[in-house]
Amino acid sequence: MPKHAQNRSANSTQSLRKRLFSTRGAVVAGTFTAIACAALSGTAQAAEPSAAKSAPQTADATHGQRHSTFTDYTVKTGDYLIAIARAHNSPGGWHAIARANGLHSPYIIHPGQVLKLPTGTATTAKPESAAPKAAAPSPAATTSPASTTASDTSSSTTTTATQTYPDNLDGWINEALAIMKQNGIPGTYDGIYRNVMRESSGNPNAINLWDSNAAAGTPSKGLLQTIQPTFDAYHVAGTSTDIYDPVANIVAACNYAFHVYGSIDNVNGPY
Repeated sequence: MPKHAQNRSANSTQSLRKRLFSTRGAVVAGTFTAIACAALSGTAQAAEPSAAKSAPQTADATHGQRHSTFTDYTVKTGDYLIAIARAHNSPGGWHAIARANGLHSPYIIHPGQVLKLPTGTATTAKPESAAPKAAAPSPAATTSPASTTASDTSSSTTTTATQTYPDNLDGWINEALAIMKQNGIPGTYDGIYRNVMRESSGNPNAINLWDSNAAAGTPSKGLLQTIQPTFDAYHVAGTSTDIYDPVANIVAACNYAFHVYGSIDNVNGPY
């Protein structure tokens, strides 16, 4: 065989070996990559259901332990949601009472109606099998005098914040002012008192049966001599829907004066 032919044959053999080696290397690398990817993918997929399972269990354990508690209250004549919430120190105020009983604007309640008043939350014991093992007591878990003092102070502050009002003109005006402040209605004690004394002399049951409003079938009523259509239009949610209720009458009249005159303080005569 000629030398150049031998060289070609040797070169061909070497080239074939390189291609085979290169091919085998590719197969091995490809196989390793596929196995590695499959292993990693399988590990990730196995971890995801485990994490997914633990999350709902944690949520269930958290939410399953607490539920709202209520007490029944029978509505009396003259009651309205704000007064009931204050008298019973209901968590969440009158809004929480309205939600618990499915009440919506204008939040009408009637004497004899039974309301559910929120009283807080209670903890339900978990089943024995689901309960985690109790940990050993830690010195840090011991209540310190400082934390007890803080708790007492918080309780005292809550009690102080619950305001009660006397059942007289002074109390009615002050309670109305508190409600007006919550609802952004301007007015002062002097402005309300001055107009009340002119309109009704402080009598919450006053009624005018002789003026033009009476002739039209809508007599002026209550402390600030409000006619029914005006009372209904400017009634403030959470107060009584009884036009003779002194606090509701003041707040509705002041709300009307706010929109027409800027404030009850600007009213100095029939309005």
